[in-house]
Amino acid sequence: MRAHEAGALHGDIGNRGPGWLRVPVDVNALMPQLWPRNVVRDDAGEVTVAGLGVGAIAAEYGTPVYVLDEDDLRERCREFQAAFPTEDVYYAGKAFLCRAVVRMVAEEGMFLDVCTGGELATALAAGMPPERIGFHGNNKSVTELTRALDAGVGRIIVDSFTEIDRLTALARERGVRPRVLIRVTVGVEAHTHEFIATAHEDQKFGFSLAGGAAIAAALRILDEDVLELRGLHSHIGSQIFDTSGFEVSARRVLALQAQIRDARGVELPELDLGGGFGIAYTSQDDPAVPAELAKRLRKIVDSECAVENLAVPHLSIEPGRAIVGPAVFTLYEVGTVKSVPLGAAGEGTDGRRTYVSVDGGMSDNIRTALYDASYSATVASRASTSRPVLARVVGKHCESGDVVVKDEFLPADVQPGDLVAVPGTGAYCRSMASNYNHVPRPPVVAVRAGRARLIVRRETEDDLLALDVG
Repeated sequence: MRAHEAGALHGDIGNRGPGWLRVPVDVNALMPQLWPRNVVRDDAGEVTVAGLGVGAIAAEYGTPVYVLDEDDLRERCREFQAAFPTEDVYYAGKAFLCRAVVRMVAEEGMFLDVCTGGELATALAAGMPPERIGFHGNNKSVTELTRALDAGVGRIIVDSFTEIDRLTALARERGVRPRVLIRVTVGVEAHTHEFIATAHEDQKFGFSLAGGAAIAAALRILDEDVLELRGLHSHIGSQIFDTSGFEVSARRVLALQAQIRDARGVELPELDLGGGFGIAYTSQDDPAVPAELAKRLRKIVDSECAVENLAVPHLSIEPGRAIVGPAVFTLYEVGTVKSVPLGAAGEGTDGRRTYVSVDGGMSDNIRTALYDASYSATVASRASTSRPVLARVVGKHCESGDVVVKDEFLPADVQPGDLVAVPGTGAYCRSMASNYNHVPRPPVVAVRAGRARLIVRRETEDDLLALDVG
């Protein structure tokens, strides 16, 4: 059964962790669905990625370090494009962006969505063709829109009447006709954490369908005839496993498309269904493969277009974290280990929990504290013959909520100096990282064919002080 990330930690925790967490038969085993595809344990028990051991990575680059399996990321790009061969597939810049990753996704033929001037600058600096960039955001500044127009960004997703007026004025000044999509708030409650559900009415994104703002925005753009209205955009949230929300969303947004046709005689040629497809963070998660997602989404769109007597529009999708999220793990070093009492004994716990403190934490992965997100972990530098114990992987920051992995079974002999790896950290970890407690942000290392290369260097204390003008 598919699960969403908020649910696991809201159940009956008890003394043995959440109900889905089972005592492992082999505490050294790696669940393939949680890890990059080229991650295995070698004969000595060390975790390796593309043939390179984590010990060598830690020795050269230090810890914490984000480790990207480059071939895994590229293969996921190819799988989505093979599943959606006639559609535009957008890589989510906000999930993780650097120049090397931009080049990877560009080489694999992907489109790219950005939502700030900084993300756009990174995309352009890396050589992403501007016509393959979509520009999101609920509060794009004049400077950001000007840069997008001057660069020739392929699609600007407009999000407010203020933005329509702002973009229209800039386009008139420059004598250009940018292609735009209207972001529509369709009133669908995605089964995910409230902070990453983006299509219900009471939130900041898009034009309300129920309140009439969406149709008014479309008619304004068409009547002013400065911007080229290409279609509609709907995004119901992220970490989504169930396509039923897309069915409701497509029905409502295509009904709006029919309204626009009936009002102005214009049938918009494009539709962006968003995406935000879920990934496996723990054993409870069971995401669909791209081919299955494509089959379901096409069936939904074809059916709803037939109902509204519309030609099937050119589709775009935004897989979100589903491309980079599973391709990365974070490697930490254990600093301290302590055992604390829980009360009555639970299965596999002896009534205690082992707190494993690592040399990172909420500064490199805020999602556990922010979203109650669930993660898994393993001791990566060696295999163990010890029994599994209920553990909590925590960071070094001055917050009791500084938790990386809330519940996991690790070997009872976990000790200072061990390397611990946490999978599924490619999306929204480095991109949301902070300098809390003045901790420099970790580097990102890409590994391919047994060789590692630095793609984002580690911040230093000198970097922190360089911004402090005193």
